[in-house]
Amino acid sequence: MELTYRLNENELNDDFIKTIKRLYKGKNIEVTIQVQEDETSYLMKSEANRKQLLSAVKDVEKRKGLQELDVEKLKSLLK
Repeated sequence: MELTYRLNENELNDDFIKTIKRLYKGKNIEVTIQVQEDETSYLMKSEANRKQLLSAVKDVEKRKGLQELDVEKLKSLLK
């Protein structure tokens, strides 16, 4: 079995450890620590991605290509 827990360092506390110990009682486990890179930073590393993202931000700021949403119509579709 493989599980991935994503949490901030301040969430790594005694309760978390106790839960892991309870879930895997009597079993050998392997713990791997991997720092998650911010997705925006990762995408901005590529020149092509950076240009696309910055262009998309400008489009949103100019309200270019946005779709209007009628909330009441959406509510009626969900009934």
